[in-house]
Amino acid sequence: MNKPVGDNTRKGAVRKRSQFKTTLGGASAWTKRDRISGEFIAVKKSTKKKKAAKKFKGVRVERLEGKRKKRRRAVAEARLDLQR
Repeated sequence: MNKPVGDNTRKGAVRKRSQFKTTLGGASAWTKRDRISGEFIAVKKSTKKKKAAKKFKGVRVERLEGKRKKRRRAVAEARLDLQR
């Protein structure tokens, strides 16, 4: 699968890690964390304040719950309350 061995390359995603976008001193940054323990591992920020930081390669992105999902959940809960 990953031949030749020892050529310092990886194929596929990094397992048990995730990343999410944060702000650090007014600039955007990407924070990598361990999915099992929740420990923050590393932060990647841009060299210039105005520029956006680049993501960690091969690490899955954590998607925070969006407004649309929250609204749908609230509507569903309201319907359940009306039925009772």
